[in-house]
Amino acid sequence: MSISATQVKELRDRTGAGMMTAKRALEETEGDIDAAQRLLREQGIAAAGKKAGRETTEGIVLSTVSGREGVLVAIGCETEPVSKNEEFLSFAESVLEAVESDGPDAVSGVEEQRLELIGRIGENVEIRGASRLDAEGDELLAEYVHPPANKVGVLVRVRGGDPTLARRIAMHISFAAPRYRTVEEVPQDEIASEREIYAQQPDVLEKPEQVREKIVEGRLRKEFLANVALSEQTWIHDTAKTVGQALGEAGVEVVEFARYALAE
Repeated sequence: MSISATQVKELRDRTGAGMMTAKRALEETEGDIDAAQRLLREQGIAAAGKKAGRETTEGIVLSTVSGREGVLVAIGCETEPVSKNEEFLSFAESVLEAVESDGPDAVSGVEEQRLELIGRIGENVEIRGASRLDAEGDELLAEYVHPPANKVGVLVRVRGGDPTLARRIAMHISFAAPRYRTVEEVPQDEIASEREIYAQQPDVLEKPEQVREKIVEGRLRKEFLANVALSEQTWIHDTAKTVGQALGEAGVEVVEFARYALAE
């Protein structure tokens, strides 16, 4: 049967599909626009299934802070050209808006949109992370997305200080990539595992037994805890201090933070 340009346009307006893709779908469904729309959706789901598991180390991290609320999302794709694609960027913005409105659980509401996007652009697209933080009392929110690639971003909630310092903390977290705020938050089983690794290193075993524990504890703090715990890291804005020392002097406490990095 003959498919009119009007039918193709309507299907494209509904789905965002390319002209030839829309025409083929209409031909397969004998001009039934609703059926063609359903077919394209099914094709998108099928494409998503085939592409699931592909690495999404490209993409974009978006953030916004409005009053007492801050949002951070990371949307991954496979290649850099797609990360600059208008459809991809529009989807990322829609995820940001959904999380801002309804919190991280809102990502489930854009799943159909994600699947359809995969079908259209031919790449895996993943929501790699979504967080919303709400400030309480005198707390402050700050965000930092590292330019120009916008593939690493941080949202932080702090108590005390000022907006400039809060942003500097977010910047530090983006570069230093802590996993915990303090040593106390590091799981004990993780510390025990690292301690055992250090204890079995050949140069430690060569030392007298009475000094081994001291060496192990020193390495545990300098090589492990100083990397994973924010409070123990070297403050990038003044390398003579740890973050804990710098913030303690400023009377600032990091309450919570979220960090997303697409390439990690």
